[in-house]
Amino acid sequence: MEQRTLGGLTVSAQGLGCMGMSEFYGPTDEAEGIATIRRALDLGVTMLDTADMYGPFTNELLVGKAIAGRRDEVVIATKFGNERAPDGARLGINGRPEYVHQACDASLRRLGVDVIDLYYQHRVDPDTPVEETWGALGELVQAGKIRFAGISEAAPETIRRAHATHPVTALQTEWSLWTRDVEVDGVLDTARELGIGFVAYSPLGRGFLTGALSKPEELPASDFRRYLPRLQAQNLDANVALADAVRVMADEKGVTAAQLSLAWVLHQGPDVVPIPGTKRVRWLEENVAAADLVLSADDLARLDELAPPGAAAGERYPDMSSVRR
Repeated sequence: MEQRTLGGLTVSAQGLGCMGMSEFYGPTDEAEGIATIRRALDLGVTMLDTADMYGPFTNELLVGKAIAGRRDEVVIATKFGNERAPDGARLGINGRPEYVHQACDASLRRLGVDVIDLYYQHRVDPDTPVEETWGALGELVQAGKIRFAGISEAAPETIRRAHATHPVTALQTEWSLWTRDVEVDGVLDTARELGIGFVAYSPLGRGFLTGALSKPEELPASDFRRYLPRLQAQNLDANVALADAVRVMADEKGVTAAQLSLAWVLHQGPDVVPIPGTKRVRWLEENVAAADLVLSADDLARLDELAPPGAAAGERYPDMSSVRR
């Protein structure tokens, strides 16, 4: 697979989001999750994305099991900041320096590695100056516990402040044909101005762009997508129409809607790495094949017309208060 550079970190052009293997997307199967990760490595995917809050904690353990004996093939990205208790209770957003150190040590133990390749601030703590959080991340780099540091869902000014304290290697934020906010709110421009790589999470619109979510009421109660504003009655019809338009174009090109949607993200620049999440080998293989799909300028222009910024109806999350701080 093509390699891309995020700041100074080289990764595969497409990564793998591991969150759904442990939580949020309905029933889970650890054995299938491990098989999916190992198949991803076989196919040349090097970047695995996890976080301590997924599970909570169990996703890092799963990733650690999957990469045992193959550490040199993997770029491990994990996150801190969305603090949870062992029973899953949410304890808030924590960016205090002492917590950053504690969280890193715990992630290293669960992953079974000596160093984390890319360590993200998952969300920005409104009660802790970002300079303090990033001072702690700089200390972790100096201590050899992490190689690079990143930030997720931060506002342009916050990105600048963090970068001025310690270099930000990657910005992780939602970006897809369904969510194009970063193109108009200054986030993408800021990252590029500062030489920060962009990691696009949910590049398939949490699966919506595949056409699989037209009936959210059929999702299990443990699937958080069932409760997203974009899948509620007042927004659903408009969003289904958007996904249908993408599917029609994909059918014309002889590819799946998922592959067309992923190819669009991959064509946004050599500094962009999408990390589609899946928990099954079948969908992983379909997603990886999108890396070989070439879109023409006319294709990209048509997709811009079908799904322009702001086209999706409804907010991304029920509570947007922790986004763009």
